[in-house]
Amino acid sequence: MRLRHDAPVGRVTFDDPNLVSCAGLVPVMRLAQDVGLHDAVADRVRLPTDKGANPAGKVATIVAGMLTGADSIDDLDVARHGGMRSLFTSVYAPSTLGSFLRTFTHGHVRQLQAAARDILIGLTGRASLLAGADTLCFVDIDSMLRRVYGKQKQGIGFGHAKVGGYNVYLRGYNPLIATLSTPLAASVIAATRLRSGNAGSARGAASMITEAITTARLCGVTGEIVVRADSAFYTKTVISACRRRQVRFSVTTRIDAKIRAACESIADDEWIDIKYPQAVWDDDAGRWISDAQIAEATYTAFAGTRHAITARLIVRRIRRDDPTQTPGQEELVPAYRYHAVFTDSPYTLLQAEAQHRQHAIIEQVNADLIAGALAHLPSGHFSANDAWLTCAAIAHNLTRAAGHLAAGAWSTARPATIRTRIINVAARLAHHARTIHLHLPEHWPWQAAFDNLHTAIGPAPG
Repeated sequence: MRLRHDAPVGRVTFDDPNLVSCAGLVPVMRLAQDVGLHDAVADRVRLPTDKGANPAGKVATIVAGMLTGADSIDDLDVARHGGMRSLFTSVYAPSTLGSFLRTFTHGHVRQLQAAARDILIGLTGRASLLAGADTLCFVDIDSMLRRVYGKQKQGIGFGHAKVGGYNVYLRGYNPLIATLSTPLAASVIAATRLRSGNAGSARGAASMITEAITTARLCGVTGEIVVRADSAFYTKTVISACRRRQVRFSVTTRIDAKIRAACESIADDEWIDIKYPQAVWDDDAGRWISDAQIAEATYTAFAGTRHAITARLIVRRIRRDDPTQTPGQEELVPAYRYHAVFTDSPYTLLQAEAQHRQHAIIEQVNADLIAGALAHLPSGHFSANDAWLTCAAIAHNLTRAAGHLAAGAWSTARPATIRTRIINVAARLAHHARTIHLHLPEHWPWQAAFDNLHTAIGPAPG
């Protein structure tokens, strides 16, 4: 591609009041209004002083900005350009939204989280966000460290993270995310919680799992629920919470002496060879692997305590290459690395092991948040950042619902892709009597997806 020299750009002016850069906000925000975003926030959130007035309009402005890719308070000004005032009302300035966020306390954040749950329930009734949930639904939980650089931010601490394969400690926050998904549908966010950077991964996880299970049932999940988590969540409280709510669990275990003894006690003829359709990255070996062996045994976790639970221990083992070993000895005395999963899954060994590996999909949700609104936690106030995280979850779920309504492969497309191709589409407004006609770019490659979304949402009420 090269610039045309026969018609060079000689002038640039920002003077057209009938242009918008994100026409896709029209159907997505209409969807948000249809599923009760404004009503849920107005009913749930009660903030003090004039800065907390009209929380519904202010939350909607924040979410709209996040839908276009805003990752800071100043970026929310994207909702106030060109013809946006013809499309939307009650659009607030970034300074007003910053003051609004700073009025939040922990209790107000909990109110906003309850509104976010109501919105998700509305979305699942409008789009097939949890297709197949009458048979099986997964609740995945994970934490991540979001690095910040301002030393004056409330609640920051040094937390553990891996960068380039190395363990490092970084200053930041530690968001906890719980998602819902099915074998047929991509993940939506059921619950969020912001914690200080030095919080352990499992802190508050049991109560959050309980919230996510409640949300799943309210969203119409009638089938089996399996809670999946990594080894940081292998705790008495997490597994007991699953048992109290009568759902299944599938949690990676730490390879301590008892787990290793249980793994090594499995007879050689019980191991099944498997080959992954896609290679799996092995952190210990620092390479991709595609061949392994799996087996299972019965194991009692937390033996000797009132939380003792007997269930299946599904073990995956991989041959360990030892360069110091005498050639030929590896066949006589093979060494293995073990990866164990403690679960009460009712599925077969092959199914349960494959389902647990798919817990990694929550990493994609984390990546999607980081590529969007969670690129920064913009405020110096801890509760303001917690409210920001909740709004990011609302925006993620709205984007996922928009993808479902756009149909086809869009139901599993990354939010960043939906944002680029459907939401952030430039348009020119043409006013006809009391209606507005959006003129979008000719030959837009993803016109069909926009048309599907616009048709599914339907015209504005007359």
